[in-house]
Amino acid sequence: MSVVWDLGNWTPAWRLDSHQTTFRSSGTAHTMYGRQAGGANQAGVSNSTTTSGGNSGAGGGQGHDKMKIGFCTDLDKSVLVNNFEKRGWHQVNGDDDWHFYWAGVQTCRNIFSVDSGYRMHDNQMINHFPNHYELSRKDLLVKNIKRYRKDLERDGNPLAEKTESNNSSGTRYLYLDFVPTTFVLPADYNMFVEEYRKFPLSTWIMKPCGKSQGAGIFLINKLSKLKKWSREAKGPFHPQIAKESYVISRYIDNPLLIGGKKFDLRLYVLVASFRPLKAYLFKQGFCRFCTVKYDTSVTELDNMYVHLTNVSVQKHGGEYNTLHGGKWSVQNLALYLEGTRGKEVTDRLFGAISWLIVHSLRAVAPVMASDRHCFECYGYDIIIDNALKPWLVEVNASPSLTSTTVNDRILKYKLIDNILSVVLPPDGVPDVRWNKVPSADALGNFELLIDEELAAQDEQHQNSSNNAHTKTSKMGSRWK
Repeated sequence: MSVVWDLGNWTPAWRLDSHQTTFRSSGTAHTMYGRQAGGANQAGVSNSTTTSGGNSGAGGGQGHDKMKIGFCTDLDKSVLVNNFEKRGWHQVNGDDDWHFYWAGVQTCRNIFSVDSGYRMHDNQMINHFPNHYELSRKDLLVKNIKRYRKDLERDGNPLAEKTESNNSSGTRYLYLDFVPTTFVLPADYNMFVEEYRKFPLSTWIMKPCGKSQGAGIFLINKLSKLKKWSREAKGPFHPQIAKESYVISRYIDNPLLIGGKKFDLRLYVLVASFRPLKAYLFKQGFCRFCTVKYDTSVTELDNMYVHLTNVSVQKHGGEYNTLHGGKWSVQNLALYLEGTRGKEVTDRLFGAISWLIVHSLRAVAPVMASDRHCFECYGYDIIIDNALKPWLVEVNASPSLTSTTVNDRILKYKLIDNILSVVLPPDGVPDVRWNKVPSADALGNFELLIDEELAAQDEQHQNSSNNAHTKTSKMGSRWK
């Protein structure tokens, strides 16, 4: 099967309709594989799932209408509890018979631990995959992406094509160059030094592998600064001390600025399954702005209000605006870019973001424990440089549900509501026997990024109808 790699042709475009407040796609959001997700034939409902009151649903012979859904949560957040209670669910403890658990990552690990002896039944769901850290830990994410690229390269896949690099030695991946050059310290210290000495004027950013919200992050532009930090942080680097591992990445020192300020994107990605991969993008993400104008001078290298966009950092700055929280909707960003850079390049940018997300997920899918009881909402942090190229900064397995503004609360309430609509069967009762293909209406503000199961079905159908060169066939092959 031929594969289409024309990035200007395949990319799905997020576009703002002037008469609406949400994105619409240029025809590819829910038809990526030749049919609408959960289309008119309701292919998303398996034979084992019926509406409330049926006699073959998850509730057994009595049906679902008499099942009382119990939920657990480790987070005392109104956006969670209100969404659960509006569905008629009642709150229970973790030791009780629960059906839906919005858990912290440690609770999830305990539940799936071999030592716990806990075995979930068919009507239970939990909001984390057992080894989510393969995507959310900075060092493991980098390792998995590097392995993914190498595997494709070994197989001769055109995705692994390389080209000359502009800012580093040798070559770069033409289609999979979406993470900055990164090394894991202390293990890759010598390789980092070798790379640094080729570009001694470059700036690098250090991040602890297991922390979030901007904790422990700092910038360096001299090797002596790294060595000084090493001496102060419990002596020299030691490969066996995993908890002290850091990633050091080439700093994106040419970020796209708006109003002279740096920003990043927080996008929400819902994964219903890793094998087959089923992923959705929430269309109401937002930009997070620094409170101080961007400055690359050495004197501002330690000023985190210039360089870090995390709200947990910026809210302590004197310029922080509590009304809008330093946030801007992705819809407004799209309008701004269409007005200043043009619609074509804006569409290409958002298509490249979708591409980045899908291939980061495909990179971890082989090592992820894709338990059928699990789903997960990830917070993707993405930087856009001044050439409108997106870069993946990190992925969070527990994106904050704390509301800093009124609009923030509305967005996160809608996010949770839409997540529940996507991951639950049509009758609203957790059931792992459901095939996780929601109807178009159930998607809400989510749009389909990839569904490998639907893609395989469409490919099989196209092959049987001997119509491999139709537009639908092309659409179905582009994620492959």
